[in-house]
Amino acid sequence: MLVVLVLWQVVTAGGLVDPKLIPSPQAVWRAFLDIAQNGYKNRSLLQHIGTSLGRLLVAFVLAALLAVPLGLASGYSSRVRAVLEPLVEFYRPLPPLAYYTVLVLWLGIENKSKVALLLLACFAPIYVACVAAVLRIRQDDMNCAYAVGASRAQAFVHVIFPSCLPDILTGLRTALGVGYTTLVSAEMVAATSGLGWMVLDASRLLRSDIVFLGILIMGLTGVLLDRGLRLVEKLLVPWKGKE
Repeated sequence: MLVVLVLWQVVTAGGLVDPKLIPSPQAVWRAFLDIAQNGYKNRSLLQHIGTSLGRLLVAFVLAALLAVPLGLASGYSSRVRAVLEPLVEFYRPLPPLAYYTVLVLWLGIENKSKVALLLLACFAPIYVACVAAVLRIRQDDMNCAYAVGASRAQAFVHVIFPSCLPDILTGLRTALGVGYTTLVSAEMVAATSGLGWMVLDASRLLRSDIVFLGILIMGLTGVLLDRGLRLVEKLLVPWKGKE
């Protein structure tokens, strides 16, 4: 990161690029100080960050609550998988903007449609990770549980779920990243706040310093959220990578 920062400074200080396209680190810092003090378009920087993270985290939690049990059930039962998997595989490769207009028609232009878009973006990676985790469980492990008298429910609680936890948490981390990349799309329509909206609005005004600032803040907050999930992963699955 230090090397990237030095190269950025050298390229901009040497006049090798148009400052409207790539602002200097000092210009981005001045934009940060200005927005931190005066806000952007009648909202403070913390309000923009809070709005975006609020939309993302609500959608992420809802997606996890839905995708984890449905994914585990699909991996455990071929009948459930036959019902759900075609639907997930159909919409998973679609670009978010392709169905965002439909969500706006159904749910309106307020936060509901934005949260729904992020929920769909987060749902698929978690679901796929859960299904794959269950299918990777060795039959020998299941047979050992049954041999000592475990029921199907006990085998699920004591064998399947603990075995799937590492993959579930990896799916959650992937989903959080996918959700963040979809955030700009979610804030493109009828939004007046949020980091994604701030970046898009600043780009229309050729304020590349604010655009870079928004990108840096999204990157840093994304790293912090991912580190938080990594910490949860270490606490819940300390055996990961030590088999």
